[in-house]
Amino acid sequence: MHAMKVFATAFALVTAWCATAVHAGELEVLHFWDVGSDARAVDVLKTTLRRQGHTWKDFTVAADANGFPIFLLRSRVQSGNPPAAAQVKAPVIQQWAREGALANLDATARAGEWDAVLPKVISDAMKYHGSYVAVPVNIHRINWLWINTRILKRANAPVPATWDEFFAAADAMKRAGYIAVTHGGQPWQDFLLFENVALGVGGPDFYRKAFVALDAGVLAGPVMEQVLQTFRRIKPYTDVAAMGRDWNVAASRLANGEAGMQFMGDWAKPIFLAAQRGGSLEFTCVPVPGAAKAFTYTVDSFALFKVSGPAKIKAQQDFAADVLAPGVQEEFNLVKGSIPVRQGVDLTRFDRCAKQSAAAFDAATRGGTLVPSVSMAMPPAVEDAMREAVSAYWHDDRITARATMQSLVAAARHP
Repeated sequence: MHAMKVFATAFALVTAWCATAVHAGELEVLHFWDVGSDARAVDVLKTTLRRQGHTWKDFTVAADANGFPIFLLRSRVQSGNPPAAAQVKAPVIQQWAREGALANLDATARAGEWDAVLPKVISDAMKYHGSYVAVPVNIHRINWLWINTRILKRANAPVPATWDEFFAAADAMKRAGYIAVTHGGQPWQDFLLFENVALGVGGPDFYRKAFVALDAGVLAGPVMEQVLQTFRRIKPYTDVAAMGRDWNVAASRLANGEAGMQFMGDWAKPIFLAAQRGGSLEFTCVPVPGAAKAFTYTVDSFALFKVSGPAKIKAQQDFAADVLAPGVQEEFNLVKGSIPVRQGVDLTRFDRCAKQSAAAFDAATRGGTLVPSVSMAMPPAVEDAMREAVSAYWHDDRITARATMQSLVAAARHP
């Protein structure tokens, strides 16, 4: 009898193992989260998937302005061997969906009630012809100004809410011997600074007409000229020797007390929080001058490609469900610096900037002042051309605002 029990137990274990073996699959993920807090955030996703018996395979590439060189992904898809998931922005998701390359996630979305738990503006961006083809993982706020408050106090300046106050604070920091604005000088950082100035100077309606509707009259109009003039006015307050510096290196200059302010999305926040915990930094987060009621958002998301074999499909669908699970949303975003894209996640463990961001997102949604970042709104070719024009203007004082506006108009016409 004892032997029979042992046999039955062994049989049950083998059966369970076989069932797991049949359904456990490999998930290859193309992403660029390979260092720092980004790597720790993606570890949350890896650990969750592995608990279900699946295998995670990294396909990491060096990040560029759009995340990664698109040709790498295209070559894999065209060869019939796409990764199961790829980290891409909304406009690129739509491109792949039009080509019929993406998997249908509707069954997983219905089971997880995605329509109910996601903000509509974001769920719509994850769909193609009404069906989910991608899954979002977070919300980053772009229009943040980070301030080293010790330097602000030493400069005897108030927290700036307007552009006049910002430049007064920058002057005071510079006189006190600090770099007023830490900036990397890479084209994507130049463009991020520019879109922040555009929102702060022009407001949400102007921003939408310029960067969502691509209105030629607005791109070449008087407000855009004012935006470009304000943008260039910031340059003397930066470390001009910093051209080509990575954003995290620029952020570390604020963290270590060399610089007073930085315009950057909240992916920079983990650097500041770590320095704050170490006692070397006191910092605050405020909206970009002139944009207190607005919220520029970007969303990290994974497009899921059509893969073959039940095990791979199971791993892919489990991954999609995992990403939006409340516990995963909490842990991932605590590490990443962003806020959960899933509504209703408990924010008790989050820092005050995250809580402020979540409240601002809700208020901007209700108030009609929520705007997408350029990477969420523009086709990549248009974004590339505009970024090139703006960065050239930043780095070459001989280029006029009017010439740059014409370049923006030409970029908007890009096929």
